[in-house]
Amino acid sequence: MPYRRAAWAEVDLGAIARNVRALKALTPQGTRFMAVVKADGYGHGALEVARSALSAGADRLGVATLDEAIALREAGITAPLHILAEVPPEGSALVLEHGIIPTVASREAALALSRAAMLAQREAVCHLKIDTGMNRIGVRAEDAAALASRIGDLPGISIEGAFTHFATADAPGDWEFDRQVTRFTSALETMRTEGVRPPVVHAANSAATIMHPETHHDMVRCGIALYGLPPSKAASGMVRLDPAMSIKARVSFVKRIGLGEGVSYGFTWHAGGPTTIATLPLGYADGIHRVLSNKMSVLIGGRRCVQVGRVCMDQIMVEVPQGLDVQVGDEAVIVGRQGSEIISMDDVAELAGTINYEMACGFALRLERVHRSM
Repeated sequence: MPYRRAAWAEVDLGAIARNVRALKALTPQGTRFMAVVKADGYGHGALEVARSALSAGADRLGVATLDEAIALREAGITAPLHILAEVPPEGSALVLEHGIIPTVASREAALALSRAAMLAQREAVCHLKIDTGMNRIGVRAEDAAALASRIGDLPGISIEGAFTHFATADAPGDWEFDRQVTRFTSALETMRTEGVRPPVVHAANSAATIMHPETHHDMVRCGIALYGLPPSKAASGMVRLDPAMSIKARVSFVKRIGLGEGVSYGFTWHAGGPTTIATLPLGYADGIHRVLSNKMSVLIGGRRCVQVGRVCMDQIMVEVPQGLDVQVGDEAVIVGRQGSEIISMDDVAELAGTINYEMACGFALRLERVHRSM
């Protein structure tokens, strides 16, 4: 039997497919669906997630970098593939070679793409990114029509789409969200008066797909919700999503300690009486943030075991509750379900003072991924 590390991330590809179908059901018939698989599929495995999402009805894929896009192409993915940020000029030839749809938000990027298209004797198709207030990337909304017209005058390049990204779509009633919607609508109207009518307009991220149907346009872009994780507390419960990732490990050591004995670096925890300590072989190098020390719990035998002492690079220790018989090799759940108990990604993220996005990505640092269809 081949060796496998006793700590792993389990990814349910069936959950990915169910989430695609649930999210698509929120959109009007004919609305395109982009599955965002950047950051190695938010830690879930970009290739495996891409295949599951496409089989469940996703039309396109979105990534953040040229490297991510090329990796999917070389793995056999042929679906329309978007890079949601500008590609450096020196990458324009590779964009064309691999049939990738880049983002353009500046004249410089458009010129580089046009030159590469002329050299390759191919047409480059791009999407124009419009900044409606997030101030990350994108041409300012008031300048979008002028840039679109300039791009239209360049040889070898055409604008297939125009899009923006919302900063506060997950906050109900937020006036800045409404302002972004208004700016985007105005920019599109000005572009149309200039004769630029991109056939694929998109703005809705996961939160807007769930909470703001008026922003669906021609396509929605779902990232975090694709993985069964709500984009915000406000969005929880508005659509059924199945979390795809569980984090598991097997107990590597069990010992009894006495009253007053400390555990782990700095002895930040001492036993209040004779107790049993179980060690699990994963730590902050695997995505268990050190800030979770003495805060989190895990599930063993269907019961919650409190983590004690500082989280180490490669190991954590938990106190075994009275009456629970724990042996080396027993399965522990750090994120996921065991019996009737559940520890969600959001539970752990809240304890760590962060968001489910960061937690999921962090668990991909070193843990082996095991993909299943359940």
